[in-house]
Order: sequence, then structure tokens, then C-alpha cells
Amino acid sequence: MIDASCQFDILQYLSRLGFACNPFSRQCESIEGALKVYRELEEKRDALPWEIDGMVYKVDRIDWQKRLGVVSRAPRWAIAHKFAAERAETVILNIEVQVGRTGAITPVARLQPVQVGGVTVSNATLHNEDEIERKDICVGDTVIIQRAGDVIPQIIETVKHKRERGAKRYFMPTNCPVCGSRTIREKGEAVRRCTGGFICDAQCLEKLRHFVSRDAFDIDGLGEKQIADFWEKGIVKKPNDFFLLEELNNSNSERAIDPPLEEWNGWGKTSVSNLFMAIQASKIIPLERFLYALGIRHIGQTTARLLAQNYSSFDNFHRSIDEARDWESASYQTLKNIDGIGPKVAGALIDFFDDQQNQIIVKKLNDHLTIQDFEDSVGISPLLGKIVVFTGTLASMTRSEAKARALSLGAKVAGSVSSKTDLVVLGPGSGTKGNKAFELGITTLEEDEWLKLIKE
Repeated sequence: MIDASCQFDILQYLSRLGFACNPFSRQCESIEGALKVYRELEEKRDALPWEIDGMVYKVDRIDWQKRLGVVSRAPRWAIAHKFAAERAETVILNIEVQVGRTGAITPVARLQPVQVGGVTVSNATLHNEDEIERKDICVGDTVIIQRAGDVIPQIIETVKHKRERGAKRYFMPTNCPVCGSRTIREKGEAVRRCTGGFICDAQCLEKLRHFVSRDAFDIDGLGEKQIADFWEKGIVKKPNDFFLLEELNNSNSERAIDPPLEEWNGWGKTSVSNLFMAIQASKIIPLERFLYALGIRHIGQTTARLLAQNYSSFDNFHRSIDEARDWESASYQTLKNIDGIGPKVAGALIDFFDDQQNQIIVKKLNDHLTIQDFEDSVGISPLLGKIVVFTGTLASMTRSEAKARALSLGAKVAGSVSSKTDLVVLGPGSGTKGNKAFELGITTLEEDEWLKLIKE
């Protein structure tokens, strides 16, 4: 009979029945005993007929395993103990950069090929420019590498005494190597990014998928495969190209789709007709969905709605962003003071619309589309369209709850008081914002007055 109360005994029983079980499993009575098995297995590691990167300690009793339970997919009754990663010495032949789908510029070291843990390694990520500086890495350096977790190659350090004269320091590109657009590194971030957006092939395909997604233009019939086919054939390279598909499919010009879509594998007259109808329907789009569809960094659905709510129309928004390029302007101050925006999001917006290629794309889209003004669904509200500022500590609700309630009633919540502010809600300790409101003659409400107003 089997004692099913312990996992080790179950494994032994399965082994006797002929099942393949790990021959190195051991039952240990102490931490010292478990560590002894760890050291023994580490010594045998290179001679094993399979790759291993460590071992796992488990609570043996099944009832204790059940009692300890699981967090997400990680059991509380088991813990991994990795072996030290194998290391090797090699030379950096060159440093190149890769551009990710979000525009992130990642430096990659091209290495003289070397065996590490049974695998030939010829590339290693350098992560970002701070990492290059911290490790004092130059092209031509001799370096120590390892495979992190026995998987990802990484450079541990340079061998300084082997550095040759004339070793070249590497500087991150100020222009994207794929599309030539300017690269920027935002304050507080380690990653440098390409600003090219749709014009950068490294980012374009993913941005096109986002553009037609459910919460953006929501064009039925354009899945990942269809978009990839259009992109690879050069038919759709920028968002406005989606709105030329029907014209090009029925054209005899040099740019005509040849053969027409109806003859493509997986397409037919009905599916093509449905696609063109969906594209036509998407040409009328609310402002907030249009802003979200552009895929601007930091601009998710909530932020896109905030912008639409505060600027009402695309013309007003576009004009204000153009003026906001001057950081001393009232337009910039208004933009960054929108609650939930701030300098980082404001900077991302300005950078996007300041790029000449993005300007061309937005203009062409505007020519095809009807971008609807923002419409709030709150109905009649005393706060509709009002700019509200909260200051001090509220007793009946948190500041976040108060802001959410104001937004639900059609208000625009700002982070600071200005001449455009309509209403300031004062909690205890209101400080300078309350004083400024009094100086500017702006209506102020105590908390009980605010509660009464929002209940009306």
C-alpha cells in the first residue's frame, strides 16, 4: 500500500510502477540536508543528459500543501533555488539598436560568439544608455557574460585591463535608425524612444492594429492577419490608407490592388463588401475615440475622454495643442493643469503633434473623417462644463471620489486655480489654492455646500 500523505512517497510508488520520475528527488529532514543535495546536484549539473538551472524545495506533506495554498500560480509550499549562472569571456564587436513596437530604442551588443551553458551566444541586450554608462562599456571591450536564469544573455562587467587603446564609447542615436524620426528620453525614464509613430516600420504594424481596434475605430473585418497582409503588400502603411481601400480595389491606376481583394485567399465578394461598409461607417467617429486611436504615448481611453471633454471639438483641441508648444503660453498651462494630465502627458501630446509626419497623417485623416464634438451624456447638471478645483481634505469622501463625482456630472477637474476656474471646493487645510480663489473672486464652496450641490 502507498502512504498518500507525503509527495515523496507518492513519487516512489509511481517509480516502482514504471513511471519516469526524477531520480534526484530526495526527502530531507533539515535545511542543511536540503542544501547538501543542492550542492551535490550543482556538481553533477554538467554531466546530466538534460539542462537544469536549479532545484525546487517542497513541503512534503500533502495536507500542509493544501493548507498553505497557492498565490496566483505560485504555490506557497514550494520555492526555487537557482544555480549560479555559468559565465564566459568574449569581445563586443559592435553595438546596434533595436526599435520595439512602442518606439523603445534598445541597444544590443553584437558579441564574438562564445559557448555559455551549452548555448552559443552572439548577442546580449544592454537595456538602455544608463546601463552602458554604469558598466562603462565600449565597443571592442572584453566582457564577462552569463545567461540570466540560464536563458537571457547579459553582460556582467567589462575586463578593464584588457581594454585596448582607441576603444569607442557608444552614444545612443538622436534619430531612429528605422525611420529617421527624432528620438527622445523623457525625464524620469531610462528608455529612449522613437517619435516616428506610424511612419516607423518597427512600430507601424502594431499601431495600425490599435487604430482599428474595438475601442478605437472598431472596423469589423480587419483582424491581425488581414492588417499584416495589407501592410506586407504595401497597401496600408498609414492609418488613412484604410479609407482608400475601396477606391484602390476598384481602380485601374498604378496603385490599384492587383488582384482585387475578392480574389485573395480568405476573401470573397460578401466579406469585401462588409469590410467596405464597416470602413464607411467608421468615418464618423467621436472625438475621444479618435484621440485614443492615434496611439499617442500615455493617451489611453480615460485620458482621451478627459481631453475631449475639456476641448469639446477637434479644431479647438488641435489649435490649443499647437499653441501649447510654447511652455509659457496659457494653452500649455491649461493643458497640464487638467486633472489627470500633467507635464508628462502634455509633453507626449505636444511631441506627437509637433512631428511633421504625424501632422501629415492627422491632416489626411481629418480629410476623410467627420470627428464629432464631445457630447456629455449627463443631461442637465449644475456642473456641466464647469472647471472645478478641489483643495484640502474632505471628510465625507476621498479626493478621488469627489473628482469622479464631478466628472460624472460633466465638470472639468483641474489641479490648480486660474482665472478660468469656475468653482473651488474647500476642505480643511485648503491653503494657497483657497487664498488664490478669494483673490480672483472665484466661487468657493465648503464641503457641506458641495454635497448639497451634487445632490440637486
